[in-house]
Amino acid sequence: MAEELARRIKEGAIPIISDVEGFMAYYVVYAPDDTVTAISVFNNFAGAEEATGVRSPGSNKILGPLLVGPATAVAGPVIVHTLA
Repeated sequence: MAEELARRIKEGAIPIISDVEGFMAYYVVYAPDDTVTAISVFNNFAGAEEATGVRSPGSNKILGPLLVGPATAVAGPVIVHTLA
């Protein structure tokens, strides 16, 4: 299931979200309990809001058959980050 999810995200969601102005990064974390968390990083709040609206219908179409429950989206400023 993880492989199919990754394929659908790479082929469907990433091309859509990466076209939104301000896009910087997209991460998907697949936990052992089958929980999936997607994190989008934008250099402006407007881009993040737009991506949330753009992603939801596309995600349902692309990922819908693999989702058990509804997807939720939140947006906010990054208050702590670090890179290696």
